[in-house]
Order: sequence, then C-alpha cells, then structure tokens
Amino acid sequence: MTSGHDTADIKNHIKVYMMVFAALAFLTIITVAASYLDLSSGEAIFLALAIASIKGSLVASYFMHLISERALITWILMLTAGFFFILMFIPMASLIDQARLG
Repeated sequence: MTSGHDTADIKNHIKVYMMVFAALAFLTIITVAASYLDLSSGEAIFLALAIASIKGSLVASYFMHLISERALITWILMLTAGFFFILMFIPMASLIDQARLG
C-alpha cells in the first residue's frame, strides 16, 4: 500500500519549508536591526506590524497550509487582516494628531 507521496514530492516540500524558514530567519534579523533605528513611536509600530504581518502570512500560508485553501477562505482571511490594520491605524492616527497639536 502506497501513501501517494514519492521522494521527489517530499524533497520538494522540504525545500519549500527550508526556504520559508530562511525567509523567517532573515525577517527576524531585519526585526532586530529595525529596533536599533531612530524612529518615532508611530513609525516603529508601523514597521514592526509590517514585518510581523509578512512573517505571519508566511507561517499561515505554508506551515498551516492555507495557501492551498479555497479562494473564499483566503478572501475572508485578507478581509480580516485589512480590518485589523484599519483598527490599528485609527488609534495611531489619533496619537499622531495629538503629538502634532501638543
């Protein structure tokens, strides 16, 4: 009885996982390097969220196998991420306005 997976298919999956791991390691280095930049609070939060979103997308897409899901699930996930960024931007915009006025 075969499982339907040949060694070439398994090696291809391992290669993809290793590439995603390398991308996550690189983005972690970028995150640490970004912490040493002289940025305002708003810019630092935006940069941190942008890097974390990319890393989260990689993890969700490949390690949680969401990249092969149906289109509806993908659109719902992107809509949720969009609302998340909107809800994060509103308080940050208010904070930036208060800093400019005060």
